[in-house]
Amino acid sequence: MARTIEPLPSTGISKILGMCEILDDKGGREDTFALARDLHMPFSEVLLVIKAAEMLALIDTPAHEAQLTAFGNKVLAAPIHDKKRLLGEQMLKLNVFQHVVKLLQASDRRELPAELILEELALRLPHEQPRQMFTTLLNWGRYGDIFGYSRDTDLFFLHRADKATT
Repeated sequence: MARTIEPLPSTGISKILGMCEILDDKGGREDTFALARDLHMPFSEVLLVIKAAEMLALIDTPAHEAQLTAFGNKVLAAPIHDKKRLLGEQMLKLNVFQHVVKLLQASDRRELPAELILEELALRLPHEQPRQMFTTLLNWGRYGDIFGYSRDTDLFFLHRADKATT
């Protein structure tokens, strides 16, 4: 049986890191309802960002609080190249990234048409929006130096084939 892959919250790495910085400014923890109020953001959007940060092990969410993890503090303190590497390593722990990496590794040139990745996401996550999931996966993967995408050839490709093994 194929392994379940998790959908990614539709939010960007900059919002995730921004949320971590805000928590850091607030002493490392804050009530999620207060965050939504103070940031003038819809609560649902705050939850999306927090869930994404939680998936990357940057934030824990006991009760109604969002709290920065030790790893979250490490990422915030890291220079940009280390930040990208650390987050890339976390991404590769997620089944959705592992699945797409395996698909790319199995192809001859470690690249596949974007349409195939989209179809795979639609098949594996039938209740999600595949285009939105593709965009999130690509954006996170680009930041973590895992994936790339060429608009000219419409190919999705593996950036660091040597490191992207599970």
